[in-house]
Amino acid sequence: MNGRMLAKKIMRLGFYWITMEVDYIEHVKKCHQCQIHSNLNHLPQKELYNMMSPWPFSVWGINNIGKITPKASNEHEFILVAIDYFTKWVEVASFSILKAKHVARFIESNIICRYRVPHESISDKESANKNVKVILEKTIERYRDWADKLPFAL
Repeated sequence: MNGRMLAKKIMRLGFYWITMEVDYIEHVKKCHQCQIHSNLNHLPQKELYNMMSPWPFSVWGINNIGKITPKASNEHEFILVAIDYFTKWVEVASFSILKAKHVARFIESNIICRYRVPHESISDKESANKNVKVILEKTIERYRDWADKLPFAL
């Protein structure tokens, strides 16, 4: 959490001093663990727009993450991510080589067979990619075991 939120949490516990918020903001800036586990957004701001989905599993966003180096212990270096716009349900799979036939098989087995043919599919760098990366970074013990931890990142 950031310094301002940390100060509010400490105030709820019954502690207070005049420079409390400034002190915690400075603490968070210097704390190595706070910087590693923070959810910082380093992307330039973009105009937000609404994505409307008329019903669950009708509009899917599909993107890939990769080429990830070093490769996972099973030699995989690509992650394919699909997210439903209505429910925010995420489907993922990892691959050693990502070709069109792999994407087609992923869509068939993970989307069509489970939720029917989608009305629309979009590829637009969905924020779920970032979330999957952040969760994987926090759950892996060794960098090469990310493919084993992928199902838990959902």
